[in-house]
Amino acid sequence: MRITQGTFSYLPDLTDEQIAKQVDYALSQDWAVSLEYTDDPHPRNVYWEMWGLPMFDLKDAAGVLAELREARKAHPDCYIKLNAFDSTRGFETMRLSFIVHRPKEEARYKLRREESAGRLVRYTLERA
Repeated sequence: MRITQGTFSYLPDLTDEQIAKQVDYALSQDWAVSLEYTDDPHPRNVYWEMWGLPMFDLKDAAGVLAELREARKAHPDCYIKLNAFDSTRGFETMRLSFIVHRPKEEARYKLRREESAGRLVRYTLERA
């Protein structure tokens, strides 16, 4: 099973060169870039751990890629995602987010269906 979250989740994993091009685009738009990681990629887990602080003043992708290499080294068995935020209107708006690193073995989930009174059906994702 392949976790699909973010902008490019249905494509093959991006190479570092392709990631750098996306970062260059984000920086050209004056977006701040940040990295986050987690070992629980459940779709409802929206609070991933931040890797360092958001990178507000970068002018090229080399700084982001250096941080990404360090994050991969420190958390090889986690998912790492890159976010780009637009703060030009005085508040943070997520403009781009995609997974840039996956563990060797993807997390596995199963869908549990529960029927209740009337026609009510509840679905739950559980770690398999």
